[in-house]
Amino acid sequence: MIFSQADRIAALTPLYTGERFDDGRPRVPDDIVERMRLVTNDEAWGVMERGHEYHYQFEGSLLNMHPERVMVGRAVTARYIPQRPDVHGATMEAGTSEGRTGGQNTWIIDTLQPGDVLVVDLFGKIEDGTFIGDNLGTAIAARTKAGLVVDGGVRDFERVYELENFNCFYRGAHPSAILNVTLVEVNGPIMIGEASVMPGDVVLGTREGVSFIPAHLAEEVVTRSEDIRYRDVFGKAMIANGTYSSGDIDVSDWADHIEAHFTEWAQANS
Repeated sequence: MIFSQADRIAALTPLYTGERFDDGRPRVPDDIVERMRLVTNDEAWGVMERGHEYHYQFEGSLLNMHPERVMVGRAVTARYIPQRPDVHGATMEAGTSEGRTGGQNTWIIDTLQPGDVLVVDLFGKIEDGTFIGDNLGTAIAARTKAGLVVDGGVRDFERVYELENFNCFYRGAHPSAILNVTLVEVNGPIMIGEASVMPGDVVLGTREGVSFIPAHLAEEVVTRSEDIRYRDVFGKAMIANGTYSSGDIDVSDWADHIEAHFTEWAQANS
């Protein structure tokens, strides 16, 4: 069994109490996923790290194919290891028994849904570690309209770069095809660089890197970000009209009278 069973995924993500996909992944609501596009990695990190002590949810060392595109979606995870004959044989036998065709990378891609982001632990392999070329990149773009995070390589770079509705965070590019690796698990816990990723995490990819936000924290991350943005509008307006100084506003905690003023302003402008 290469694809994790739904009850196992649910057991590994017990703090999420909302709707789930048939495969067991948390199904963070579409509205929360879409609102995540305006969140910064810093805001997400603040909630995860400072608020809940999730210390390993950001990876900034990958290359970003389209820094101008924000990528968001729900994680589908996959883990590879360097090929060894016994494990590879067992994997191929399992895939055949499940009716899967093509390469092992296509097994995963064929399961993707709109709004998924495929997150692949290919242990940093670039040469002979190219998870996609233009055909499989096209398949991911068509199925998800989101993209791919791979701690490994990509090939056919120029053609993949041209894809719409797609972005890719990757370790490197190389002309070689994927070789001598074995898929050992889909939708289990993985690592991308120093970050830990679970199936159903909300993936937030921006020009500075990728955050993997636990499903049960996604709504808090979004609402906290929106509060920060709203406070920024208020603060800049009050500085501009001379009501408060920059020293009054540019602090971590506003004075009580400014906080009260913000509450009144927010209610009046909501």
